[in-house]
This record gives sequence, structure tokens and C-alpha cells, in this order.
Amino acid sequence: MAQDGKSGVTYQKVDAGYFEKRGLTRYAGVASLWALGVGAVISGHFSGWNFGFATGGWGGMLVAAMIIAIMYLGLTFSIAEMSAALPHTGAAYSFARTAMGPWGGFFTGLCENVEYVITPAVVVTFITGYVNSIFGLDPAYSPLIWLTFYVLFVALNVFGLELSFKVTMVFTLLSLAVLVFFWVSAIPHMDFSRWALNIAAGPDGAPVELPEGGGSWFPFGVSGVLATLPFAVWLFLAIEQLPLAAEESVDPARDMPKGIVLGMITLIVSAFMIVLLNPSVAGVGSFHLATALEPLLDGFKAVYGDGGVVILGIVALTGLISSFHTILYAQGRQIYSLSRAGYFPRGLSVTHSTYRTPYVAMIVGSLVGFGVMLIIWFALGAETAGSTIGSVLLNMAVSGAMFSYIAQAISFILLRKNAPHIKRPFKSPAGVAGAVLTIVIAIITLFYQVQDPNFTKGVLWVLVWFGLATVYFGVYGRHKLVLSPEEEFALSGGKGEYKSH
Repeated sequence: MAQDGKSGVTYQKVDAGYFEKRGLTRYAGVASLWALGVGAVISGHFSGWNFGFATGGWGGMLVAAMIIAIMYLGLTFSIAEMSAALPHTGAAYSFARTAMGPWGGFFTGLCENVEYVITPAVVVTFITGYVNSIFGLDPAYSPLIWLTFYVLFVALNVFGLELSFKVTMVFTLLSLAVLVFFWVSAIPHMDFSRWALNIAAGPDGAPVELPEGGGSWFPFGVSGVLATLPFAVWLFLAIEQLPLAAEESVDPARDMPKGIVLGMITLIVSAFMIVLLNPSVAGVGSFHLATALEPLLDGFKAVYGDGGVVILGIVALTGLISSFHTILYAQGRQIYSLSRAGYFPRGLSVTHSTYRTPYVAMIVGSLVGFGVMLIIWFALGAETAGSTIGSVLLNMAVSGAMFSYIAQAISFILLRKNAPHIKRPFKSPAGVAGAVLTIVIAIITLFYQVQDPNFTKGVLWVLVWFGLATVYFGVYGRHKLVLSPEEEFALSGGKGEYKSH
């Protein structure tokens, strides 16, 4: 047993069998990592981002997306540097643990935990919206659809790392193919001024439709651009999950930075194309998309009619399924890393004896996410919840992500200052300035997110979770820490060699 007097934590010795029950398998190369990153985000190009038209109009959405892209470039360059230097599955928690000590690592891990437990719940609500629209199902049965997708894709993630990465690659490529197909189909049907600019601010500030289009690019002004930032986040949210695959990457120091950077380039191109084309298609428009649950399907129907709605809907589902599958992967690894080091109950980090996947973490994390959905569903009533649950959950996920980004950017700055001796196979071209920009934009995004009435409905649950987890760690968890790879590296001051158990 060892103590860290400065941090008030205690490390307990474990035998070799502890890590044998928590082993992972190396498989992923650059292509697999690229697919994991893009696949996690791509659902945001199918649904969710479009709610920003209600706060910013078309120009507001475009500029907000550009600002958020700058934030993510600063963040991903910082993460690329840290992930190559600290190749641990812990990702955000691991970076913060090395830079800010056990308590800093714990709270950063909690923020990221909210993001990865809640984001799959957001995505499955959008999946359900598509399924209900395609097959004309009664929304009252939505919880059954949630459960079906959770069970199916948790199973896919549990039964083999290689299978999981192959499914990720297939769905990511299919999703991008669907988007490219839509872009090509939409261009001949574009009428930008008539449809993309068909939204204005009414007397009370609420969005109103301009029947003939031709409105302002910025109908809600500068404040509208800033209010749109939380929705623009959905175009890039979860690209930062890639370092969670560090201990399943063949060569994380070399491949992780390449996967992250290539993923961001792919997403920036896709984000611009979908923001330009989806609202510009004749018969769609920014006003309609401001409240649409299945914007890409609406675009397909405007181009090809309702005749093939089932086929088009299934095609449009690919991106949502891709993100649901890959974020469940990240959820499992994030919970696994905190549990293996003792921050969360240790039993959550046990891996499957045959498939070497953190099945307990994935199942428990999914049950929590599904449980939150059910609580909101029954608390608000099926009819009200059906129209608001996606927005409530989205606010929860984005708030957790923003706090996590701030913590990771601070970690980057502290590591540059206090640990210049750590070997860095990749160095961020944006440097400290990129990390500072990340912090500033994330804070502004949080400020405007608070203005959303749905924010308080979700953030209360986040605060409850933070309170319960903090009590657990303060009373019990901090005395049960384990010298996992990231903990050993941090305790050495970054002067020891990283080693995986």
C-alpha cells in the first residue's frame, strides 16, 4: 500500500491476476482509428446540428460551425500530442491525471463520462425518429426501439475487438457514401436564396418562415451566431474519443495523431457540404430544418419523392448507427480505464475472458444511459418527452464535453510548461495558442448553452451524478486506487517509461 500525501489518495497493491482479468488486444491501425473517429461523429451530420437554424439562421449556423471547427482543431491537435506522449486508454482522465493529479484526473474523467454515457442516448433518440418516420410507428413505443438498438450494438461491441472495428469501418464508409450521394443529388435541386434564407426573426424574436425566401444571412444577429455554437458542436462531437483506443492501437505514438488529424479533415469537408446543401434543396429550407428530427431524410424525400421513403430512410440511418456503435465502444473504454485505476468500482473493468473486451463497463454504462432516458420519458410524459428528450439529452452531453475540453486544454498547457522532458512523437502545430482558443470557445459555448430552457432540465441530472460520484470517491474510491499504467506514469512525473500491464 502506498500513499500520495499531497493528493490524499492511497494506492493498493494488486496481484498479476488483476491485470490479467483486464487485458485488451492490440488491433487498430491508422485506417481503423480514422474510421472510429469519423464514425463516432458522423451522426451529427445526419441529425441534431440543424436545430441551430432556429437560433442563428443559415449564416449564423455557418459561422458557428467555423468557430467550433477552430475549437476542435485546437483541441484535436492538443490531444494528438498528448495521446502520442501518454498512450493510455484513459484519454482525457489520463492527460489530466498526469498534469493535475488524481483529483484533476477524476473530475475530468467524470465530465467525459457524462459525454460518453449520454451521447449514445441522444443518437438513439434520433435513430428512433428516423425509424418511426420510415415505418409510421407510434412514438409511444419508442423505448422498445431504444432497447433493441442498445442490446444489438452492445452485443456487437462485446463479441470481439476485430468484429467491432470491422463494423465501424463498414458503417463509416457507408455513411460517407450516403452523404456524398446526397450532395451529388442535391446540387441540381439547389435554390439557396429561396430555401436556405427562408427564416427570419419574428416580433418576439422567435423564428418565422419567409414564404419567398431571400432573407438575411444573419436574421438573429451576432448573438444568434453565439447561441448556435452548442448546436454546431454536434458536427464534431466525439472525435476526441480516439485516444480511448490507445491500448488497442498497434502503434499509438505513430498512428493516433494521423487518425485524429485525418478524421478532422474529413469532418470539416462533410460539415460544410451538409450545412450548405441540406437547407438549400427546394422544398426543404432552413425554417423546416430548425425543428426536423430527420433532416437528411427530408432532403432525400425532397429530391426523390416519397415513393422510396423506406429505402431512403434506411440509407439515411447509416450515419446514426455508425455513431451509436462507435460511441458505445468509447463509453466502455472510458469507464474501463477509470475502473481499472480504482476511481470507479474495480469490477467495472473486468474484460471478457474470450473476447478481451470490457463488457461489464459497456453493459453498465448502457444501462445508465437507457435508465436516464426512461426517467425523462416517464417524468415528462410520453408526448412531451418525445419532442424534447433529444434536446435535453443533447444539452447534457454537450455540457459534459465542454467541461472535458476545458480540462484537456488546461492539461495540455500544464504539460507543456511542467513536463517538457516527456517524449512527444507528435507536436501540436497550434501549440499553447490552440489550447487557449479551445478554452475560450468552450466557455462561450457553455454560457450560451445555459440560455436554452432545456439545459436546466438536463444539467440537474449531471449535477446529481457529479455529487454522488464525488462523495463515492472522497469517502471510498480515493483509498482504493491501483497503479494502472497511467497512474504509474503520472507518479513518476513522466520520467519513467510507459508500460502496459
